[in-house]
Amino acid sequence: MPRFEYRARSPNGELVQSFIEASDRSAAVARLRQRGLFPLELNPAGGRAATRTRRRAEATSLFLPRTLRGWFGRQRRPKLQELANYLQQLTNLLKAGMPLTMALNSMAQIASKGIPAEVSLQLRNDVMEGKSLSDAMARQPLIFSDLCVNMVRAGEQSGALTEVLQRLAAHFARFAEVQQKFKAAMIYPAVVCTVGVVIVIFFMTFMLPRFLTIFEGMNVTLPLATRMLIAFSHAVEGYWWVGLLVVLAAVVAFRRYRSTPAGRLALDRFKMRAPVIGPVMRLNYFAQFARTLGTLLQNGVPVLRALRITEDIMPNQILRRAIAETREAVTDGKTISQPLAKSQVFPQIMIDLIRIGEETGDVPGALNNLAETFENDLTVQLRVMLNLIEPLIIIVLALGVGFLLFSVLSAMFAITSNIAR
Repeated sequence: MPRFEYRARSPNGELVQSFIEASDRSAAVARLRQRGLFPLELNPAGGRAATRTRRRAEATSLFLPRTLRGWFGRQRRPKLQELANYLQQLTNLLKAGMPLTMALNSMAQIASKGIPAEVSLQLRNDVMEGKSLSDAMARQPLIFSDLCVNMVRAGEQSGALTEVLQRLAAHFARFAEVQQKFKAAMIYPAVVCTVGVVIVIFFMTFMLPRFLTIFEGMNVTLPLATRMLIAFSHAVEGYWWVGLLVVLAAVVAFRRYRSTPAGRLALDRFKMRAPVIGPVMRLNYFAQFARTLGTLLQNGVPVLRALRITEDIMPNQILRRAIAETREAVTDGKTISQPLAKSQVFPQIMIDLIRIGEETGDVPGALNNLAETFENDLTVQLRVMLNLIEPLIIIVLALGVGFLLFSVLSAMFAITSNIAR
């Protein structure tokens, strides 16, 4: 009986490599699945590909301990830009005239950051066994989200798979761009805060103790600010563990509260109503809702299914509840704009443009236009938020450092005045 060498993942995610005997390739795959294994690669024993796989595994085992091999063997969820690049590369191969199986096989040879070659190989194997690309993607939920699977399925049903993959790549690229804007906006405040904290810690642990030795030898009544600083320094030095326990307890309590339905709802409501960050969060949520729903509807996904997917990917509980109520109302025969307006969560411009899109029969176009509008407004609002946060951080740090300097200098002036007398 033929012998096959395989690589597979167990239900707990561990990488398994061994041999199996079966009449043919399909029987080998069936036997592996009966064992609860998820095949990644299957080749006849002694074949060139199997030899390369074995040599790679042997080389890995020489340099990595077993615990590290298990750690590095875990696949993380790819970033949005990584997924966009992967889908764009697959689109380019299909546009060049390659059959789907050949394109997937080529994707396994192309370096795709964040998506290992095993993903493309498994997609190819599933397609060769008769599955559709969407069904093959659905078997890898860590890589391909429900949004991705449903859009690909709609593209397969409409005969426009290449166009749908192109739109999907553009969709993820836009979201990645928005995420990058958020990160870029927070770099400067994070750097300033870090530098300020380092300066305060350096002063409290290195400079202040040296001044204290000078003050203790002088029979001088120190100013109030200096006494407060000394008391704080002694408290930190003697009871720092109390502060650490308080911080840890606060973090644990906050995480537990956030894990409850009432806690998540309260925090999500605060995010949308906060003075500075609130407008940014609202624009981000509205843009995400409009872009996702518009893209799904544009590619032929049924409206109820599109609303369900949009609801699942929204990070805010308030918006998720509003979308769920909208979906239930649409099931009863209402339009999308009516329940959205009733929720009193979405802005009036979104309600009006969706209603116009329903009247003209172009809801996806209206949603995509809304998404572009909100994304442009988000860029402006991020700049406004940054312009407000930067001076506030600088003022707070200046007050802290200024208090430290004032405490030390006022004590030195008091000592100098006492000596002069």
